[in-house]
Amino acid sequence: MILILLPGKSPWQLPDDRTPFPRTGHRSIVADRIEIPAEFLSYASRGADWVTYLDRLPGLVLDIVDDWRLRVDGPATYGHASLVVPVRTPEDQPAMVKFGFPHAEAEHEQLALREWRGNGAVRLLRADPTRWVLLLERAQPRDLTTVEVLTACRVVAEAYPRLHLPAIPQLRRLSAISEGWSRRLSALPHQSPIPKRYVEQAISLARDFASDENTDGRIIHTDLHYANVLASARFEPEQSEPAASEPAASEPEQSEPAASEPAASEWLVIDPKPVSGDPHFEVAPLLWNRWAEVLAGGDARAAIRQRFHTVLEVAGFDEDRTRDWVTVFEIVNAMWTLEDLAVAGRPVRQLTSEDRDWITRCITIAKAVQE
Repeated sequence: MILILLPGKSPWQLPDDRTPFPRTGHRSIVADRIEIPAEFLSYASRGADWVTYLDRLPGLVLDIVDDWRLRVDGPATYGHASLVVPVRTPEDQPAMVKFGFPHAEAEHEQLALREWRGNGAVRLLRADPTRWVLLLERAQPRDLTTVEVLTACRVVAEAYPRLHLPAIPQLRRLSAISEGWSRRLSALPHQSPIPKRYVEQAISLARDFASDENTDGRIIHTDLHYANVLASARFEPEQSEPAASEPAASEPEQSEPAASEPAASEWLVIDPKPVSGDPHFEVAPLLWNRWAEVLAGGDARAAIRQRFHTVLEVAGFDEDRTRDWVTVFEIVNAMWTLEDLAVAGRPVRQLTSEDRDWITRCITIAKAVQE
């Protein structure tokens, strides 16, 4: 029997007569517990849409496990907008079920994964877009935050050609998104903490990109940072012993990469928020993430530019075009913080220290790539 545990509430229960597996070949009653983390349930504070989603989530989890004949295989985890449950399929294949919160950015996630066919990304095993549920290949929990940062930048840049395929027609267009950004940037208040020259530059660049025929046309991930690239479980090293009759080698052979340090081809992208866009747009998340490491060396500008040029070199991107996209994306990031403040009905003077630090980070990156 499967129990859905919610802190402070009675458990949801899957009756015995709805066991996800037939009674032959698997245990007759799936005695598993799925605990939805309290931190994920606290997302109800985000608004009415989240309250509705979280209210129906336990029933949805039970329905999917039952409908797809899955067996729960570990504790649930969560991200910014999804609950993820490790499972095994009826064929005993390890997998992950992703229960997404409905939002525009993730609307076409399954389409991008289907186009990629597991080449540089996790495989899509099954999808129910109407319920925002995906069954995905299970990767290892280790991500690129565990790898030296410039090596991680190279891994991501090497993955770009496999991901940036011709766009499918269902995807939103980056040109239209850029046009919207230019209008919203123009509406920022005069007392904005973002320097006026950067706002004006971002407005001009966004308008130019909106009318540029090269702004659309390729599948781009749009959120491709270090935590969204996981080590693959496809390359488990085989355990073998040398034959007894074979003589020992006089010199050791060069070893293969250790299992704890997968090669670039052994990393898999997750969590795309795909649009039809320009591959040069992808670089900015590699600059603003792992920020403590940027500051640790005492020269933020040099650290940012080192990442920037590492990606450019490996990916073969045009430097000017990439710089312009980074500038737009960073100033838009800062704009979103101010828009959130306005939605909350708070004046700019009530920016928190965290808000100010984020805006400073965005400006620092925009400035660094231009100097």
